[in-house]
Amino acid sequence: MPRTRRALAVLSAAVAVALLAGCGGGSAAENDPDGKITLTFTAYGGDGQKAMISSYQKPYSAAHTNISFTNTSPPDLAQVKAQVLSKSVKWDVVAVAPAAATQNCGKLFEKLDFSDVKKDDLVPGAVGECYLANWINANPIAYRTDAYPDPAKAPKTVADFFDLKKFPGKRGMLTNLQNGILEYPLLADGVAPDKLYPLDVPRALKKLDTIRSSTTFAPNVGALQQAAGAGQVDMFIMPDSRLVPLMNSGTKITVLWDKTVTALNAFAVPKGSPNKEAARRFIETVVSPEGVKAISEALGTQPINKTATLNLSDNAKKVEVAGPQNTGVEVPQDVDWYAKNFDQVTTQLNNWLVG
Repeated sequence: MPRTRRALAVLSAAVAVALLAGCGGGSAAENDPDGKITLTFTAYGGDGQKAMISSYQKPYSAAHTNISFTNTSPPDLAQVKAQVLSKSVKWDVVAVAPAAATQNCGKLFEKLDFSDVKKDDLVPGAVGECYLANWINANPIAYRTDAYPDPAKAPKTVADFFDLKKFPGKRGMLTNLQNGILEYPLLADGVAPDKLYPLDVPRALKKLDTIRSSTTFAPNVGALQQAAGAGQVDMFIMPDSRLVPLMNSGTKITVLWDKTVTALNAFAVPKGSPNKEAARRFIETVVSPEGVKAISEALGTQPINKTATLNLSDNAKKVEVAGPQNTGVEVPQDVDWYAKNFDQVTTQLNNWLVG
């Protein structure tokens, strides 16, 4: 398949000594190898964040006993902006779209030195000036098998997701740009994958209008996962990292392999975090073969590190976008286009959602 930081007027003696000692910026605890640091980790909650705790945080705290974590959700760019502008940054590690981190690099997010990361082992685009990707976020179309039980009469294409007459039922989509909310309507409207960018946003929103009355537009992935598990939506576009927990809980799901939009999921550090360096060091470990193996096996996500060797469960294999069961094509999002247009497109989408 195609794969597609006021400079100080006077340096105090204490600071001078600290600099001579080779200490970087950050909290006093951060500069003390034996100091206790609690990193506030903000992600999407639910099963995905539970997997991050077990795959990333617990092993890291076991190896770095001075580091502990506080978890919160969800990651909201407006909240990051509010913390940065008020100079009261509470979050240290935030799950973020690479485009959002890039467009706000040095403004809302810290520039980070990832020179120790083995970039050649990672997929293209995994390392940014202000972010480090942690997995490939595939967003396949799927449906509850009991909603369309006859395989011969079940939906098979992206266009079928938008065909309420032929395939009646409730739809579910995420309002996050990372999850294909603009790409899928264009694909359904006949735009070829290699002609998607620049996105024709008005055209995409017009296509979304055709299913608006039958669609739950979920503000976060946990809400959509819950709706699918409760039978409140019949067909949905959901990250593979949430499909596997659903299937593990007994929900019968069939993945529609036609065109599957993929994106990078990443971590960044809000500008002014008191634990910037500690946060950076932690983030670097999530792209290790061990970290990638753990999260991919837990959630079925496509590995960001090409050297990771996976042993996937049967359910994880069913949603593996890079696996043999995907008889369609992978449609990677254009990170460079989004990096230039993220704020503008977000405004367009939000205006449509409240309209």
